[in-house]
Amino acid sequence: MQTRRIFISTAAGAALSAAVKPDKNFKGVIIGAQTYSLRDRDADKALLALQELKIDTVEMFSGHAEPAFPRGTAREEVRKWRLSVPISHFKDLRKKYNDGGVTIHAYNYSFREDYTNDEIARGFEFADALGAKIITASSNVTTAKKVDPFAKKAKIRVGMHNHSRIVANEFATPEDFLSAMKGMSKYICINLDIGHFVAANFEPVKFMEQWHSRIVTLHIKDRKKNQGANLPFGEGDTPIAIPSNIEYEYKGADTVAEIRKCVEYCRKIVA
Repeated sequence: MQTRRIFISTAAGAALSAAVKPDKNFKGVIIGAQTYSLRDRDADKALLALQELKIDTVEMFSGHAEPAFPRGTAREEVRKWRLSVPISHFKDLRKKYNDGGVTIHAYNYSFREDYTNDEIARGFEFADALGAKIITASSNVTTAKKVDPFAKKAKIRVGMHNHSRIVANEFATPEDFLSAMKGMSKYICINLDIGHFVAANFEPVKFMEQWHSRIVTLHIKDRKKNQGANLPFGEGDTPIAIPSNIEYEYKGADTVAEIRKCVEYCRKIVA
């Protein structure tokens, strides 16, 4: 495995969004956050936390853009909201974040096999209204074929997101990504979660060297191999890579304090 510092130089050319400018505070490297990291608060309080942390670019967690649907809510109820909500809802959210100094460069909208064509199309409308040039999706492998025509029409890249559990028709292995992209347009891409990739016993450095042109954003977290736990940055087996979005998942006392530790760890890595 390459060292963390070597991986930084390897990862520096990874594709993200042309609209996102490198942060001078991180020596020209882009470091943002997946707002899922702030899932313990609503969108307004998440914005306040981002300002406190001086994070100015994010991948928007859908839970910060959609209502907090109670666990067990029927899929049809979620679909009904998505098909009827005014686009102004998302434009207003974009304005609130932009006015607060935060750019939404990606939107998390996880297309699944049961999504209708109308529901897929709305996802691209939501992303456009938020100003996002990328959609990230914890999707099914076979759903890529269904999503591709909508991505091409909208000219918005879709980064398929992996987890560590290796099961049929879910993203975890390198082969899952390659299968989804085979025969598809350039708009079907990769949102590589390097923590989950390591936990599933794959090498993110090698994969990024081969497929950096199709990786639109990274999720960074630190995990041990062999389906190991989420850990504070620097304590697991993951070679932390950037440009990327911090995704805080390990258990800590205070969310903002723990994310600040993640930010500072990244700052030291690029120093």
